[in-house]
Amino acid sequence: MAYDRKKIFEQAKEVTVKNKLFFIEDIVSFLPCSKNYFYDHFPPDSNEYDELKALLDTNRTTLKVSMRSKWYTSNAPALQMALMKLIATPEELRKLSMNVQSYEGQINIPVLTNDPLADTNESDNGTKENIST
Repeated sequence: MAYDRKKIFEQAKEVTVKNKLFFIEDIVSFLPCSKNYFYDHFPPDSNEYDELKALLDTNRTTLKVSMRSKWYTSNAPALQMALMKLIATPEELRKLSMNVQSYEGQINIPVLTNDPLADTNESDNGTKENIST
């Protein structure tokens, strides 16, 4: 079956924009031609292929911007944290990922004096005693 190459290319551009596609394989599945025909007539080093890839990149960028805007206005902590990780400086990322502080190879976890589960107890004279088993 003979296809009109220009018509297939125009159709490929149209379905890419209309359906907000992200992958070349998605474009091929919308076209009335075989995968072999598509790749034979629009090889990866062709200008048409590059134009389709540019449309796909535009779709991806549009979606990313839209998602980040939703995350920014969201009240969901997970979405806000995801956005912060995307826009944070390396120093801010380091601070976000720290769970416990390390000092000279030892882990320091702050212990509250009025914490009933702490490893220390206050004696009657107000000094701390180490509770060891």
